[in-house]
Amino acid sequence: MIRHLKSLREYIDALKAIDEIQEIDKEVDWNLEIGAIIRRSYDLKSPAPLFNTIKEIEKGFRVLGAPAGVSRQPGLYLCRVAVSLGLNPDATGQEIIEALAQAHNKTPIPPKPVKSAPCKENIFLHDRVDLLRLPAPLIHGWDGGRYLNTFGTIVAQTPDKKWTNWSIARIMILDKNRMTGIVSPKQHIGKIHAMWKALNKPMPFALALGCEPVIPFVSGMPIPEYANESDFIGAYLGEPVEVVQCETVDLFVPATAEILVEGTLSHTETGPEGPMGEYDGYSWPGMSTNKPVYNVTAITYRNDPILPVVAAGEPVEEDHTAFGLPHAAQTLHELREHQLPVTMCYVPLESACHWLVIAMDKEWRTKTNFNSQELIQTIGKILFKSHAGFGIPKVLLMEDDVDTTNTSEVVWAFATRCHPETGEIHFPMEDMAPLPVYLRIQEKRGLMSTKVIYNCLSQDDWTPTQKPVRASFRSLWPTEIQERVLNNWNAYGYR
Repeated sequence: MIRHLKSLREYIDALKAIDEIQEIDKEVDWNLEIGAIIRRSYDLKSPAPLFNTIKEIEKGFRVLGAPAGVSRQPGLYLCRVAVSLGLNPDATGQEIIEALAQAHNKTPIPPKPVKSAPCKENIFLHDRVDLLRLPAPLIHGWDGGRYLNTFGTIVAQTPDKKWTNWSIARIMILDKNRMTGIVSPKQHIGKIHAMWKALNKPMPFALALGCEPVIPFVSGMPIPEYANESDFIGAYLGEPVEVVQCETVDLFVPATAEILVEGTLSHTETGPEGPMGEYDGYSWPGMSTNKPVYNVTAITYRNDPILPVVAAGEPVEEDHTAFGLPHAAQTLHELREHQLPVTMCYVPLESACHWLVIAMDKEWRTKTNFNSQELIQTIGKILFKSHAGFGIPKVLLMEDDVDTTNTSEVVWAFATRCHPETGEIHFPMEDMAPLPVYLRIQEKRGLMSTKVIYNCLSQDDWTPTQKPVRASFRSLWPTEIQERVLNNWNAYGYR
């Protein structure tokens, strides 16, 4: 049963109940200090910091850092992810992936419009708009500006209103009523922006900050074009998400948001954006580029609003949990849709979303009649042509005797099973996200690069009697001996 937490505040209360919130009443500076504290909390896997007093920001405005980071508590490593998705705090990686993937098998439930919502407790329109009142921090050293959106949902709709897209992309404040950010032409927001640009019109947008916790995970999930994230969330939860109409644009947005920003994304005007410390763990000091400008016509917010902030960078942070894990779930669904016997997909959090591990049923040869090269070509053609595969450059394909959610096991299997000469299969000239640091300049500009599948499958010429067995506790000792050792572990003097 999925538990629907209906606001960021309900989510914070749920985290407090398991000691995953660290309230900070001491005044902190939006200029780098907040970002440094969030980054340090990732490094230590500490509770999520909730900043209650921010220098030069009016009383009541707050910031929640590391909203979906990982935990150092035993058995609760992914508890913030699990609680966000309405699962038990001790849910495993496999359970999280399956829950998201299985939602595709449920009937979509459209959102429910409501006439009023707490996000309208404070309304500022047109000349009264001032983005600089909001507690957007300068997160990293070398960042090009204060980033308001690191975990919020951008709402955009096609001109014919047949598709409403909810997505996440970084957005930086330019001044009191303008912002700019990444609008990738190969991502959904970029495709919708192009439709408006073809009409010589700006694109209406809304930015919902501090939504109910499931929303960012699905906003970062690569579901297909013309599928509404709001309807998918309804299917996942078993009930509709409440939405409310904007003040100045014809859009409906998550009603429980802490802060809403409305306006239009220009089809002509650009402004300098970046650099920013990013999900791959790097920053490019001084490398600002021009991006489309968001012209803001309204800001509304709850009393004492809370802004979620992600300090992107080296793993593990929300780009890896709230972006990587939904990508794995979408890939699992799509490969199963093609009748492949895939038992699990996972993006190891430590890989900064650069690795996708696919686990096949051990009997995949008899179930598909493929050899390993045929299977690899089939998976590559499905994955690298899909929206889910756009940002995934490296795939590790192995059998499901390996726990794909256990990075130690994945590293061991990759090191020992992938042949140095024949185990690397290249897929040249595939669509690719521009941010990975290894890309050449022309690849970044062209949004194309070579991708690879590493063959960690058992060898095609092995007979059943030749297959090796894992030399592990669970594999090489009789169950009776395993149980005896486990039952007597403390008696041996271990603690």
